[in-house]
Parts: sequence; C-alpha cells; structure tokens
Amino acid sequence: MTSAIEIPDSNIDGADTLARVAAALVAHNIEAIVVDTAGEAREQALALVPEGAEVHWAKSRTLDDMGLTEILGSDRYDAVRPKYMAMDRQTQGREIAKIMAAPDYMLGSVQAITEAGEMIVVSYAGSQIGPYAGSAGRVILIVGGQKIVPDVEAGIRRAREVVMPYEDARLREQLGVGTKLAKLLVMYEEPRPGRVTVILVREPVGV
Repeated sequence: MTSAIEIPDSNIDGADTLARVAAALVAHNIEAIVVDTAGEAREQALALVPEGAEVHWAKSRTLDDMGLTEILGSDRYDAVRPKYMAMDRQTQGREIAKIMAAPDYMLGSVQAITEAGEMIVVSYAGSQIGPYAGSAGRVILIVGGQKIVPDVEAGIRRAREVVMPYEDARLREQLGVGTKLAKLLVMYEEPRPGRVTVILVREPVGV
C-alpha cells in the first residue's frame, strides 16, 4: 500500500509543497517518502534494497553526492554496472543492452518533478528510460526539493537550462565530448502499485 511519510513541522512552506507532491504521487500509485536530509534519503533507499539483490543505477549527481554510487557498486549487492562495463561493446552490445534493461532494482533521480507529481527524465542515450518506465522490477528515485517545478513545461525548461549545461560540462571535462537532450520521459502514473518509490528530500541534493 502506498503512503507518504509525515513531514516535520519546520520550514512549513517547503513542507506544504512537499506534502502536495507526495500526495499527488500516492494518488498515481507511486509510493512517496519525505525526508529532511540526503543522509536520511540514503538510509531510506538502502532499506528498500535487500543485500545481495541485483541492482543497477543511472549515472546521477544525486546518487554521487549521497554516497550511494559507491555503496551500490560494492560487494553488498549484485551490481549490474561492473558486469557490463567489463564486456566488449563491439561484440557484446546486444547482451549489454539486455543486462542494462531489466534489473531487479533500479535507482536514480529525475531532472524535475511537478507539484502534480509528474516526473521529467531527459537523456541522450536513454539507458535509464526503459528501466524507469517499465522494465525494472523496482524503481527507487531520489529527488531533491530544488527540483520541484509548477508544471511539465517548467520541468523540461529546468532540464534544458539547469541540468543539461552541467552534464555537458561534466562530460566534456571527463570524455572530451558533450551531450544533448535527445530523449524525454514524463512519468504521470505507475500502473503497478508498489513498483516505484520516490524519496523526496527537503534539502537540495544533486543538480
């Protein structure tokens, strides 16, 4: 059964916004958990993933900032990413795509979430879009309070003007190539109750 955790009384304006978002998510079959800090969000996320479970995660500043990327890649879990990173993309591309597409647990974030609970995901390659939308067994998304926007249009604008410039600069520094907004997913509702959990964090986390 989906439910939203009660929000502490401090920062009441922010609390009211988070409460509206949480209630909207719950109304669309998405579990909503509200916490104050990134540390609390990390513990909530880890509590949802059994040790030894097959896990995958989207490349995410949010997960990096919280220390989750390192934990998920440890021997506590059956991590998908190290497996396909060791494979040959030229000769095993199809096998890699299959491994990435349907993990038992998928963690990540979104670029924006509206007050009506609509989640905006943008990507170039789109590797996280399939698992988020339907192919992963369980999806756990961690969303900082700074990502709340009034509507989908504002969410796409946030992705273009805030997130993509950061991602482009990061990739140019690391790989010498940029990125662009090539694919877009808007998650309005989850047909399978219990499959998607969103952890809303009052403090900013990620980009």
